[in-house]
Amino acid sequence: MLFRPLFDPESSTYTYLLADEATRKAVIIDPVLEQLDRDLAVISELGLELEWALDTHVHADHVTALGLLRQRTGCKSALSERTGTGWPDVLLRHGLRVEFGGRSLEVRETPGHTNGCLSFVLDDQSKVFTGDALLIRGCGRTDFQQGDAATLYRSIHEQIFTLPDACEIYPGHDYKGRLVSTVGEEKRLNPRLGGGKSVEQFVEIMKSLQLAYPKKINIAVPANLHGGGGHADPELPVTEAWAPIEVSAAGVPEVSIDWVLGAPNGVRLVDVREPNEFDGPLGHIPASALVPLATVGDAAKGWDREAPLALICRSGGRSGKAAFQLLAMGFRRVVSMRGGMLAVEERRAKAS
Repeated sequence: MLFRPLFDPESSTYTYLLADEATRKAVIIDPVLEQLDRDLAVISELGLELEWALDTHVHADHVTALGLLRQRTGCKSALSERTGTGWPDVLLRHGLRVEFGGRSLEVRETPGHTNGCLSFVLDDQSKVFTGDALLIRGCGRTDFQQGDAATLYRSIHEQIFTLPDACEIYPGHDYKGRLVSTVGEEKRLNPRLGGGKSVEQFVEIMKSLQLAYPKKINIAVPANLHGGGGHADPELPVTEAWAPIEVSAAGVPEVSIDWVLGAPNGVRLVDVREPNEFDGPLGHIPASALVPLATVGDAAKGWDREAPLALICRSGGRSGKAAFQLLAMGFRRVVSMRGGMLAVEERRAKAS
């Protein structure tokens, strides 16, 4: 088998090109928009026919080249069926095989970083492409885009750590110049997951991380839900200019309390706290509906994705997380109320 790892230095993203040498049929995993010409040149120089362009998940740190690769080469594009988007040619699910010539990749669902994370296992189990689920001596973050630490722990232990110890791990990113690890190495040496750590220990480790949001998240997530450069303008902002939006340092589109209190007709106000908070001392915005954060994804499946949404919580953290989740589902006009109900209470106290 022909195998070429490629690298984008700006986002520290690895792209992987694999091909069946007998038929020259090829598959590319996690291509980056800015590296499109490089990747096409490699494919041409090696005399390959690109059959598949795959993303391991909806990326938040770079814009994918899936759409443009499909346009330029006629290849099939594919993402997880759990991403909440329908644009790719094929929506992948656990257990399917992506065939290229006489070789194939087994699809394994590995959610936890995002709902739609996939890992691709080569047919002889000599290699696994883990995306952002499992990194070399690390793992994907779990604090946005439907992230859940306990889910990621189970995914890695059940779908990756069950592979042979000699199976080579090729991650979606590395920030220290490392290219490859093995299942056996990560089971022993990964500081977050290795050495027999329990799920409770892993959840605490992930809670303690203080990570900045990806710089391109407000561009990448909406674009990647529509094929990246091939289907969306990569310069498109997170939301349309339908409200006086300010983007926070964490990349959250926010509006003021005054705007929410006087929100125009047609704006859905959603409070993502728990029921005891909604009816508790801080109260709630009269026109808002209670949809706890854990249920937002399911509830939003029935909502109009073109209608504007304003999200509310205690301090702005959960509403910001919900905003990213809804943007990842394809909603275009989403904002979080800056400061949450704590800021409303502070205003009331000053006025009294």
